[in-house]
Amino acid sequence: MKYMLIMRSNDAAVEAYEQLDFEQVIAAMGAYNESLIKAGVLLGGEGLADAKEGFVVDFDATPPVVTDGPYGETKELFNGFWIIQASSPEEAAEWAKRCPLGPGSKLEVRRVNELEDFPQDNEWIQKEAGWRADSDAAIAEAASAAAERHAD
Repeated sequence: MKYMLIMRSNDAAVEAYEQLDFEQVIAAMGAYNESLIKAGVLLGGEGLADAKEGFVVDFDATPPVVTDGPYGETKELFNGFWIIQASSPEEAAEWAKRCPLGPGSKLEVRRVNELEDFPQDNEWIQKEAGWRADSDAAIAEAASAAAERHAD
């Protein structure tokens, strides 16, 4: 099963982070990521740029309204994510608990739906399966071409 670990922090946690030594933060996150990689569970993950660079698309109106960051009052900011492969919710929770975050930060752990979770006779699910197969083939082809270039 795939799980997404969603990193969220409140304003106090963001302020505390800004006071930390950047090299220490990078080293701690790097060590955490390395442990995920060595265990073979990391499928992907990224940190996000400052909320000041973001925007929100609000669908309460027609047409939707776009609001630039920084946002007004924030209770929690979504700061990054990991996608991991785990055998159970308990294993995903164990990996989440190892993340080097401090007070005011949380990791929300959510199972990622797989195509198999949906009705297989649905036209759109069948199309999605085809798109994913095409995408996987294109990625494999690009990786092969890059390996050939690297070998030259």
